[in-house]
Amino acid sequence: MKIKIIVSCLMLVMGLGSCRKWIDVKPSDRLAEDQLFSTREGYLSALNGVYVELTNASIYGEKMTVSSLDVMANYYYLILSTHRFYDFAVFNYTTDNSKLIFDNMWKKSYELIVNCNVIIERCGESNDLLPAPYFGLVKGEALALRAMLHLDMLRVFGPTYSDATKDKPCIPYNTASRPTVSPLLGSAAIMQQVIDDLTAALALLKDADPIITEGVRSTPNASGANDLYLRQYRLNYYAVKALLARAYLWKQDKENALKQTQEILTAALNPSKPIFKIGTSNSGPSLAEFDHLFISEVMFSLYTINRQNIYTSFFAPDLEAGYRLSFNNNDDNLSRRNELYDDQNDYRLKAWMIQNNTNGSFLTHVKFGVTTNGPGPHMIPLIRLSEVILIAAECSNTLSDGISYLNMVRTGRNCVSLAPTSTAQLKDFITREFRKEVLGEGQMFFYYKRNAMTAIPNNAALTGTKTMSLNNYVVPLPPSEVANRYN
Repeated sequence: MKIKIIVSCLMLVMGLGSCRKWIDVKPSDRLAEDQLFSTREGYLSALNGVYVELTNASIYGEKMTVSSLDVMANYYYLILSTHRFYDFAVFNYTTDNSKLIFDNMWKKSYELIVNCNVIIERCGESNDLLPAPYFGLVKGEALALRAMLHLDMLRVFGPTYSDATKDKPCIPYNTASRPTVSPLLGSAAIMQQVIDDLTAALALLKDADPIITEGVRSTPNASGANDLYLRQYRLNYYAVKALLARAYLWKQDKENALKQTQEILTAALNPSKPIFKIGTSNSGPSLAEFDHLFISEVMFSLYTINRQNIYTSFFAPDLEAGYRLSFNNNDDNLSRRNELYDDQNDYRLKAWMIQNNTNGSFLTHVKFGVTTNGPGPHMIPLIRLSEVILIAAECSNTLSDGISYLNMVRTGRNCVSLAPTSTAQLKDFITREFRKEVLGEGQMFFYYKRNAMTAIPNNAALTGTKTMSLNNYVVPLPPSEVANRYN
Protein backbone atom coordinates (compact mmCIF):
# COMPACT_ATOMS: atom_id res chain seq x y z
CA MET A 1 0.00 0.00 0.00
CA LYS A 2 1.15 3.54 -0.70
CA ILE A 3 0.16 6.79 0.95
CA LYS A 4 0.18 10.23 -0.52
CA ILE A 5 2.04 13.05 1.18
CA ILE A 6 0.91 16.39 -0.10
CA VAL A 7 3.60 18.88 -1.04
CA SER A 8 3.06 22.33 -2.53
CA CYS A 9 5.19 25.05 -4.01
CA LEU A 10 5.22 28.25 -1.99
CA MET A 11 3.47 31.20 -3.55
CA LEU A 12 5.57 34.33 -3.71
CA VAL A 13 2.79 36.50 -2.30
CA MET A 14 0.58 34.33 -0.16
CA GLY A 15 2.93 31.78 1.28
CA LEU A 16 0.20 29.27 0.42
CA GLY A 17 0.44 26.39 -2.04
CA SER A 18 -0.36 27.22 -5.66
CA CYS A 19 1.13 24.23 -7.42
CA ARG A 20 0.89 20.67 -6.25
CA LYS A 21 2.54 17.33 -6.68
CA TRP A 22 2.18 14.04 -4.91
CA ILE A 23 5.03 12.06 -3.48
CA ASP A 24 4.18 8.38 -3.21
CA VAL A 25 5.88 6.88 -0.19
CA LYS A 26 6.06 3.17 0.37
CA PRO A 27 5.87 2.16 4.03
CA SER A 28 9.02 0.13 3.53
CA ASP A 29 10.99 3.00 2.05
CA ARG A 30 10.63 6.54 3.39
CA LEU A 31 13.53 8.01 1.42
CA ALA A 32 11.36 10.57 -0.41
CA GLU A 33 9.68 11.53 2.83
CA ASP A 34 13.04 11.89 4.55
CA GLN A 35 14.18 14.22 1.79
CA LEU A 36 11.03 16.33 2.12
CA PHE A 37 11.49 16.80 5.85
CA SER A 38 15.19 17.56 5.64
CA THR A 39 14.69 21.34 5.60
CA ARG A 40 12.44 23.94 7.17
CA GLU A 41 11.04 24.71 3.75
CA GLY A 42 10.04 21.06 3.38
CA TYR A 43 7.98 21.20 6.57
CA LEU A 44 6.31 24.42 5.46
CA SER A 45 5.57 22.97 2.03
CA ALA A 46 4.01 19.87 3.53
CA LEU A 47 1.78 21.99 5.78
CA ASN A 48 0.90 24.32 2.91
CA GLY A 49 -0.13 21.27 0.92
CA VAL A 50 -2.75 20.39 3.52
CA TYR A 51 -4.18 23.91 3.36
CA VAL A 52 -4.29 23.73 -0.44
CA GLU A 53 -6.16 20.44 -0.38
CA LEU A 54 -8.73 21.80 2.07
CA THR A 55 -10.06 23.72 -0.95
CA ASN A 56 -10.79 20.43 -2.74
CA ALA A 57 -14.39 20.35 -3.97
CA SER A 58 -15.04 17.17 -1.98
CA ILE A 59 -14.67 19.10 1.27
CA TYR A 60 -14.39 22.82 2.07
CA GLY A 61 -13.99 23.98 -1.51
CA GLU A 62 -17.63 23.08 -2.11
CA LYS A 63 -19.44 20.08 -0.59
CA MET A 64 -18.85 20.99 3.07
CA THR A 65 -19.49 24.67 2.61
CA VAL A 66 -21.55 26.08 -0.22
CA SER A 67 -23.38 23.06 -1.65
CA SER A 68 -24.30 19.73 -0.04
CA LEU A 69 -24.22 20.68 3.65
CA ASP A 70 -25.95 24.01 3.06
CA VAL A 71 -28.65 22.30 1.03
CA MET A 72 -29.10 19.92 3.99
CA ALA A 73 -29.70 23.03 6.10
CA ASN A 74 -32.64 23.70 3.75
CA TYR A 75 -31.56 27.19 2.87
CA TYR A 76 -32.97 26.86 -0.63
CA TYR A 77 -36.37 26.42 -2.25
CA LEU A 78 -35.69 23.12 -3.98
CA ILE A 79 -38.53 20.97 -5.31
CA LEU A 80 -37.23 19.54 -8.60
CA SER A 81 -36.47 15.86 -8.09
CA THR A 82 -34.02 16.16 -10.99
CA HIS A 83 -32.03 18.91 -9.26
CA ARG A 84 -28.44 17.85 -8.66
CA PHE A 85 -28.82 18.48 -4.91
CA TYR A 86 -32.39 17.29 -4.39
CA ASP A 87 -31.27 14.17 -2.49
CA PHE A 88 -29.61 16.39 0.10
CA ALA A 89 -32.64 18.62 0.56
CA VAL A 90 -34.75 15.56 1.45
CA PHE A 91 -31.96 13.67 3.27
CA ASN A 92 -31.85 10.72 0.89
CA TYR A 93 -28.44 9.29 1.68
CA THR A 94 -28.88 6.01 -0.20
CA THR A 95 -28.68 7.15 -3.82
CA ASP A 96 -25.51 6.53 -5.79
CA ASN A 97 -24.89 10.27 -6.02
CA SER A 98 -25.25 10.84 -2.27
CA LYS A 99 -23.07 7.88 -1.38
CA LEU A 100 -20.36 9.01 -3.78
CA ILE A 101 -20.28 12.56 -2.42
CA PHE A 102 -20.11 11.46 1.21
CA ASP A 103 -17.56 8.77 0.35
CA ASN A 104 -15.28 11.34 -1.30
CA MET A 105 -15.81 13.71 1.62
CA TRP A 106 -14.70 11.00 4.05
CA LYS A 107 -11.72 9.81 2.00
CA LYS A 108 -10.34 13.29 1.38
CA SER A 109 -10.71 14.27 5.05
CA TYR A 110 -8.95 11.18 6.36
CA GLU A 111 -6.29 11.46 3.66
CA LEU A 112 -5.48 14.95 4.97
CA ILE A 113 -5.59 13.68 8.55
CA VAL A 114 -2.85 11.18 7.68
CA ASN A 115 -0.81 14.00 6.16
CA CYS A 116 -1.23 16.01 9.36
CA ASN A 117 -0.10 12.96 11.33
CA VAL A 118 3.06 12.66 9.24
CA ILE A 119 3.90 16.32 9.94
CA ILE A 120 3.17 15.93 13.67
CA GLU A 121 5.31 12.79 13.86
CA ARG A 122 8.18 14.43 11.99
CA CYS A 123 8.09 17.47 14.26
CA GLY A 124 8.53 15.32 17.35
CA GLU A 125 8.90 17.00 20.72
CA SER A 126 11.53 19.39 19.36
CA ASN A 127 13.19 19.89 16.01
CA ASP A 128 16.46 21.60 15.10
CA LEU A 129 15.15 22.23 11.58
CA LEU A 130 12.29 24.28 13.01
CA PRO A 131 13.66 27.05 15.22
CA ALA A 132 11.20 29.33 17.01
CA PRO A 133 8.60 30.30 16.02
CA TYR A 134 8.34 27.69 13.26
CA PHE A 135 8.17 24.61 15.45
CA GLY A 136 5.17 25.96 17.33
CA LEU A 137 3.45 27.12 14.15
CA VAL A 138 3.96 23.95 12.11
CA LYS A 139 3.13 21.42 14.80
CA GLY A 140 0.42 23.58 16.35
CA GLU A 141 -1.39 24.13 13.06
CA ALA A 142 -1.08 20.46 12.09
CA LEU A 143 -2.63 19.41 15.42
CA ALA A 144 -5.44 21.93 14.97
CA LEU A 145 -6.11 20.82 11.40
CA ARG A 146 -6.30 17.20 12.53
CA ALA A 147 -8.78 18.16 15.22
CA MET A 148 -10.89 20.27 12.85
CA LEU A 149 -11.18 17.50 10.28
CA HIS A 150 -12.14 14.91 12.89
CA LEU A 151 -14.69 17.26 14.46
CA ASP A 152 -16.38 17.81 11.13
CA MET A 153 -16.41 14.11 10.29
CA LEU A 154 -18.09 13.54 13.65
CA ARG A 155 -20.59 16.31 13.00
CA VAL A 156 -21.49 14.74 9.63
CA PHE A 157 -21.39 11.03 10.38
CA GLY A 158 -21.86 10.87 14.15
CA PRO A 159 -25.04 11.15 16.20
CA THR A 160 -26.40 14.25 17.85
CA TYR A 161 -24.38 14.47 21.05
CA SER A 162 -26.24 13.36 24.19
CA ASP A 163 -25.80 11.12 27.21
CA ALA A 164 -27.74 8.45 25.35
CA THR A 165 -25.54 8.51 22.23
CA LYS A 166 -22.10 9.71 23.33
CA ASP A 167 -20.62 6.23 23.74
CA LYS A 168 -22.07 4.74 20.54
CA PRO A 169 -19.19 3.90 18.14
CA CYS A 170 -19.34 6.18 15.11
CA ILE A 171 -16.01 7.27 13.57
CA PRO A 172 -12.29 6.62 14.11
CA TYR A 173 -9.80 9.16 15.46
CA ASN A 174 -6.71 8.48 13.43
CA THR A 175 -3.34 9.49 14.87
CA ALA A 176 -1.25 7.11 12.73
CA SER A 177 1.13 8.40 10.09
CA ARG A 178 0.22 5.56 7.76
CA PRO A 179 -3.21 4.39 6.58
CA THR A 180 -4.75 2.12 9.16
CA VAL A 181 -8.16 0.84 10.13
CA SER A 182 -8.57 2.54 13.49
CA PRO A 183 -11.35 1.47 15.84
CA LEU A 184 -14.67 3.29 15.77
CA LEU A 185 -15.02 5.44 18.87
CA GLY A 186 -17.97 7.04 20.57
CA SER A 187 -18.62 10.78 20.37
CA ALA A 188 -17.34 11.37 23.91
CA ALA A 189 -13.99 9.75 23.13
CA ILE A 190 -13.71 11.58 19.81
CA MET A 191 -14.48 14.90 21.44
CA GLN A 192 -11.90 14.34 24.14
CA GLN A 193 -9.22 13.79 21.51
CA VAL A 194 -10.40 16.83 19.55
CA ILE A 195 -10.16 18.94 22.70
CA ASP A 196 -6.77 17.46 23.61
CA ASP A 197 -5.37 18.25 20.15
CA LEU A 198 -6.75 21.80 20.18
CA THR A 199 -5.43 22.39 23.69
CA ALA A 200 -1.98 21.14 22.66
CA ALA A 201 -2.13 23.32 19.55
CA LEU A 202 -2.94 26.39 21.63
CA ALA A 203 -0.02 25.75 23.94
CA LEU A 204 2.32 25.65 20.94
CA LEU A 205 0.79 28.65 19.16
CA LYS A 206 0.65 30.86 22.24
CA ASP A 207 4.39 31.48 22.15
CA ALA A 208 4.76 31.26 18.37
CA ASP A 209 1.88 32.91 16.55
CA PRO A 210 2.63 36.51 15.53
CA ILE A 211 -1.10 37.26 15.35
CA ILE A 212 -1.05 37.74 19.13
CA THR A 213 1.34 40.67 18.99
CA GLU A 214 1.21 41.79 15.34
CA GLY A 215 -2.38 41.09 14.31
CA VAL A 216 -3.49 39.30 11.15
CA ARG A 217 -0.98 41.11 8.91
CA SER A 218 -3.42 41.13 6.01
CA THR A 219 -0.95 42.93 3.73
CA PRO A 220 1.72 40.71 2.18
CA ASN A 221 5.29 41.14 3.37
CA ALA A 222 7.15 43.41 0.97
CA SER A 223 10.18 41.13 1.08
CA GLY A 224 8.11 38.18 -0.16
CA ALA A 225 8.63 36.09 2.99
CA ASN A 226 5.07 35.49 4.13
CA ASP A 227 5.38 32.56 6.51
CA LEU A 228 4.44 34.80 9.45
CA TYR A 229 1.95 37.00 7.60
CA LEU A 230 -1.63 36.66 6.33
CA ARG A 231 -2.72 34.80 9.44
CA GLN A 232 -6.40 34.79 8.45
CA TYR A 233 -5.47 32.05 5.98
CA ARG A 234 -4.03 29.86 8.73
CA LEU A 235 -5.43 28.15 11.79
CA ASN A 236 -4.02 30.89 13.96
CA TYR A 237 -4.15 31.05 17.76
CA TYR A 238 -7.54 32.78 17.97
CA ALA A 239 -9.11 30.61 15.28
CA VAL A 240 -8.01 27.52 17.24
CA LYS A 241 -9.62 28.95 20.38
CA ALA A 242 -12.79 29.49 18.35
CA LEU A 243 -12.61 25.86 17.21
CA LEU A 244 -12.24 24.84 20.83
CA ALA A 245 -15.34 26.84 21.75
CA ARG A 246 -17.17 25.16 18.86
CA ALA A 247 -16.03 21.76 20.12
CA TYR A 248 -17.07 22.40 23.72
CA LEU A 249 -20.49 23.58 22.59
CA TRP A 250 -20.91 20.45 20.45
CA LYS A 251 -20.49 18.32 23.57
CA GLN A 252 -22.90 20.56 25.49
CA ASP A 253 -20.19 22.04 27.72
CA LYS A 254 -21.42 25.63 27.74
CA GLU A 255 -19.23 26.70 30.63
CA ASN A 256 -15.98 25.99 28.79
CA ALA A 257 -17.39 27.22 25.48
CA LEU A 258 -18.20 30.56 27.12
CA LYS A 259 -14.74 30.73 28.71
CA GLN A 260 -13.05 30.37 25.32
CA THR A 261 -15.25 32.96 23.64
CA GLN A 262 -14.74 35.50 26.41
CA GLU A 263 -10.97 35.09 26.20
CA ILE A 264 -11.12 35.58 22.43
CA LEU A 265 -13.29 38.67 22.66
CA THR A 266 -11.21 40.26 25.42
CA ALA A 267 -8.03 39.96 23.36
CA ALA A 268 -9.26 40.18 19.79
CA LEU A 269 -11.51 43.22 20.33
CA ASN A 270 -9.09 45.13 22.57
CA PRO A 271 -9.82 48.77 21.63
CA SER A 272 -6.17 49.75 21.92
CA LYS A 273 -5.04 47.08 19.45
CA PRO A 274 -7.94 45.12 17.91
CA ILE A 275 -7.05 41.96 16.03
CA PHE A 276 -10.47 41.52 14.48
CA LYS A 277 -13.29 44.02 14.03
CA ILE A 278 -17.00 43.28 14.07
CA GLY A 279 -18.85 44.66 11.06
CA THR A 280 -17.69 45.95 7.72
CA SER A 281 -15.04 48.56 7.10
CA ASN A 282 -16.35 49.61 3.68
CA SER A 283 -20.08 50.21 3.86
CA GLY A 284 -19.80 53.14 1.48
CA PRO A 285 -18.55 51.70 -1.86
CA SER A 286 -20.82 50.58 -4.67
CA LEU A 287 -22.88 47.48 -4.05
CA ALA A 288 -20.70 45.45 -6.39
CA GLU A 289 -17.64 46.23 -4.28
CA PHE A 290 -19.29 45.84 -0.88
CA ASP A 291 -17.55 43.63 1.69
CA HIS A 292 -20.09 40.82 1.69
CA LEU A 293 -17.73 38.54 3.64
CA PHE A 294 -17.10 41.01 6.49
CA ILE A 295 -13.42 40.34 6.05
CA SER A 296 -12.23 42.17 9.16
CA GLU A 297 -13.86 39.50 11.34
CA VAL A 298 -12.92 36.37 9.41
CA MET A 299 -10.77 34.38 11.81
CA PHE A 300 -9.83 31.52 9.48
CA SER A 301 -10.37 31.11 5.78
CA LEU A 302 -9.01 29.20 2.83
CA TYR A 303 -7.23 30.81 -0.09
CA THR A 304 -8.47 30.00 -3.57
CA ILE A 305 -7.75 31.76 -6.83
CA ASN A 306 -11.04 30.42 -8.22
CA ARG A 307 -13.65 31.73 -5.78
CA GLN A 308 -15.63 33.25 -8.65
CA ASN A 309 -16.38 29.65 -9.67
CA ILE A 310 -18.49 29.30 -6.52
CA TYR A 311 -20.77 32.08 -7.71
CA THR A 312 -20.93 30.99 -11.35
CA SER A 313 -21.42 27.31 -10.47
CA PHE A 314 -24.19 27.69 -7.87
CA PHE A 315 -25.84 31.13 -7.86
CA ALA A 316 -25.51 32.86 -11.23
CA PRO A 317 -28.85 33.59 -12.96
CA ASP A 318 -27.63 31.98 -16.18
CA LEU A 319 -27.59 28.53 -14.56
CA GLU A 320 -30.32 26.05 -15.44
CA ALA A 321 -32.96 25.44 -12.78
CA GLY A 322 -31.62 21.96 -12.04
CA TYR A 323 -28.22 23.33 -11.11
CA ARG A 324 -28.87 26.66 -9.43
CA LEU A 325 -29.27 27.20 -5.68
CA SER A 326 -32.21 29.57 -5.43
CA PHE A 327 -34.26 31.18 -2.67
CA ASN A 328 -37.32 30.93 -4.91
CA ASN A 329 -38.56 29.20 -8.06
CA ASN A 330 -35.72 30.69 -10.11
CA ASP A 331 -37.42 34.06 -10.31
CA ASP A 332 -37.40 37.36 -8.40
CA ASN A 333 -39.82 36.40 -5.60
CA LEU A 334 -38.58 37.86 -2.30
CA SER A 335 -40.77 35.91 0.15
CA ARG A 336 -38.12 33.53 1.41
CA ARG A 337 -35.51 36.25 1.70
CA ASN A 338 -37.87 38.60 3.50
CA GLU A 339 -38.87 35.91 6.00
CA LEU A 340 -35.23 35.60 7.06
CA TYR A 341 -34.28 39.28 7.30
CA ASP A 342 -36.13 41.45 9.82
CA ASP A 343 -34.36 44.76 9.20
CA GLN A 344 -34.20 46.38 5.76
CA ASN A 345 -30.99 48.21 6.76
CA ASP A 346 -29.19 44.90 7.36
CA TYR A 347 -25.83 44.95 5.59
CA ARG A 348 -26.28 41.25 4.79
CA LEU A 349 -29.20 42.11 2.51
CA LYS A 350 -26.70 43.72 0.16
CA ALA A 351 -25.60 40.23 -0.91
CA TRP A 352 -29.03 39.74 -2.53
CA MET A 353 -29.52 41.36 -5.93
CA ILE A 354 -32.15 41.17 -8.65
CA GLN A 355 -30.28 40.36 -11.84
CA ASN A 356 -31.68 40.16 -15.36
CA ASN A 357 -30.93 38.21 -18.49
CA THR A 358 -32.89 37.19 -21.57
CA ASN A 359 -34.80 34.60 -19.53
CA GLY A 360 -36.14 37.04 -16.95
CA SER A 361 -35.36 38.52 -13.52
CA PHE A 362 -33.66 36.50 -10.81
CA LEU A 363 -32.99 37.02 -7.12
CA THR A 364 -29.28 36.24 -6.89
CA HIS A 365 -26.95 35.70 -3.94
CA VAL A 366 -23.64 37.41 -4.73
CA LYS A 367 -21.74 36.80 -1.48
CA PHE A 368 -19.08 34.78 -3.28
CA GLY A 369 -18.99 36.81 -6.47
CA VAL A 370 -15.67 38.46 -7.31
CA THR A 371 -15.52 41.97 -8.76
CA THR A 372 -12.58 43.99 -10.04
CA ASN A 373 -12.18 46.10 -6.92
CA GLY A 374 -14.05 43.90 -4.48
CA PRO A 375 -12.36 42.94 -1.19
CA GLY A 376 -11.13 39.46 -0.29
CA PRO A 377 -11.43 37.95 -3.79
CA HIS A 378 -9.68 34.70 -2.80
CA MET A 379 -11.22 34.08 0.62
CA ILE A 380 -13.48 31.17 1.64
CA PRO A 381 -14.47 31.83 5.30
CA LEU A 382 -14.51 28.85 7.66
CA ILE A 383 -14.51 30.53 11.10
CA ARG A 384 -15.77 34.04 11.81
CA LEU A 385 -15.95 36.32 14.81
CA SER A 386 -19.75 36.53 14.70
CA GLU A 387 -19.95 32.79 15.46
CA VAL A 388 -17.80 33.33 18.53
CA ILE A 389 -20.07 36.16 19.71
CA LEU A 390 -23.23 34.11 19.12
CA ILE A 391 -21.71 31.18 21.04
CA ALA A 392 -21.14 33.63 23.90
CA ALA A 393 -24.76 34.76 23.61
CA GLU A 394 -26.03 31.18 23.74
CA CYS A 395 -23.81 30.19 26.66
CA SER A 396 -24.17 33.34 28.77
CA ASN A 397 -25.14 32.92 32.40
CA THR A 398 -27.72 35.70 32.32
CA LEU A 399 -30.35 36.83 29.82
CA SER A 400 -28.96 40.36 29.82
CA ASP A 401 -25.46 39.15 28.91
CA GLY A 402 -26.89 37.01 26.14
CA ILE A 403 -28.84 39.96 24.75
CA SER A 404 -25.72 42.13 24.80
CA TYR A 405 -23.78 39.61 22.74
CA LEU A 406 -26.69 39.12 20.32
CA ASN A 407 -26.93 42.85 19.72
CA MET A 408 -23.19 43.15 19.27
CA VAL A 409 -23.63 41.12 16.07
CA ARG A 410 -26.74 43.02 15.03
CA THR A 411 -25.08 46.39 15.55
CA GLY A 412 -22.21 45.23 13.38
CA ARG A 413 -24.79 44.44 10.69
CA ASN A 414 -26.50 47.85 10.94
CA CYS A 415 -29.63 46.32 12.51
CA VAL A 416 -31.77 47.57 15.37
CA SER A 417 -31.18 45.94 18.74
CA LEU A 418 -33.57 43.29 19.98
CA ALA A 419 -34.95 42.75 23.49
CA PRO A 420 -35.97 39.12 23.96
CA THR A 421 -37.88 38.53 27.18
CA SER A 422 -36.87 34.90 27.77
CA THR A 423 -33.96 32.57 27.13
CA ALA A 424 -36.16 30.66 24.66
CA GLN A 425 -36.79 33.80 22.65
CA LEU A 426 -33.12 34.71 22.84
CA LYS A 427 -32.25 31.29 21.39
CA ASP A 428 -34.73 31.83 18.55
CA PHE A 429 -33.07 35.15 17.73
CA ILE A 430 -29.59 33.57 17.90
CA THR A 431 -30.74 30.86 15.48
CA ARG A 432 -32.00 33.47 13.04
CA GLU A 433 -28.81 35.53 13.24
CA PHE A 434 -26.58 32.51 12.80
CA ARG A 435 -28.58 31.44 9.76
CA LYS A 436 -27.97 34.83 8.16
CA GLU A 437 -24.31 34.81 9.12
CA VAL A 438 -23.14 31.50 7.71
CA LEU A 439 -25.09 31.14 4.47
CA GLY A 440 -22.74 29.41 2.05
CA GLU A 441 -20.30 28.39 4.79
CA GLY A 442 -21.59 24.93 5.74
CA GLN A 443 -22.31 25.53 9.44
CA MET A 444 -26.10 25.75 9.68
CA PHE A 445 -26.82 22.02 9.34
CA PHE A 446 -24.48 21.40 12.26
CA TYR A 447 -26.32 24.03 14.31
CA TYR A 448 -29.65 22.30 13.71
CA LYS A 449 -28.09 18.93 14.50
CA ARG A 450 -26.41 20.10 17.70
CA ASN A 451 -29.73 21.43 18.94
CA ALA A 452 -31.68 18.37 17.73
CA MET A 453 -34.12 20.73 16.05
CA THR A 454 -37.29 19.05 14.78
CA ALA A 455 -38.50 22.08 12.79
CA ILE A 456 -36.25 23.52 10.10
CA PRO A 457 -36.90 25.69 7.02
CA ASN A 458 -39.00 24.01 4.35
CA ASN A 459 -37.26 23.33 1.05
CA ALA A 460 -40.65 22.69 -0.60
CA ALA A 461 -42.31 26.00 0.29
CA LEU A 462 -41.20 29.59 -0.05
CA THR A 463 -41.79 30.23 3.65
CA GLY A 464 -42.43 28.25 6.82
CA THR A 465 -40.88 25.14 8.33
CA LYS A 466 -41.05 21.39 7.95
CA THR A 467 -40.71 18.55 10.42
CA MET A 468 -37.20 17.17 10.71
CA SER A 469 -36.62 13.57 11.77
CA LEU A 470 -33.64 13.24 14.10
CA ASN A 471 -32.52 10.24 12.05
CA ASN A 472 -31.90 12.59 9.13
CA TYR A 473 -29.07 14.23 11.03
CA VAL A 474 -26.90 11.09 10.85
CA VAL A 475 -25.22 10.24 7.56
CA PRO A 476 -24.31 6.52 7.25
CA LEU A 477 -20.66 5.53 7.17
CA PRO A 478 -19.39 5.68 3.57
CA PRO A 479 -19.21 2.44 1.55
CA SER A 480 -15.42 2.62 1.28
CA GLU A 481 -15.04 2.76 5.06
CA VAL A 482 -17.49 -0.10 5.57
CA ALA A 483 -15.62 -2.16 2.95
CA ASN A 484 -12.29 -1.50 4.68
CA ARG A 485 -13.66 -2.70 7.98
CA TYR A 486 -15.24 -5.88 6.72
CA ASN A 487 -12.53 -6.92 4.28
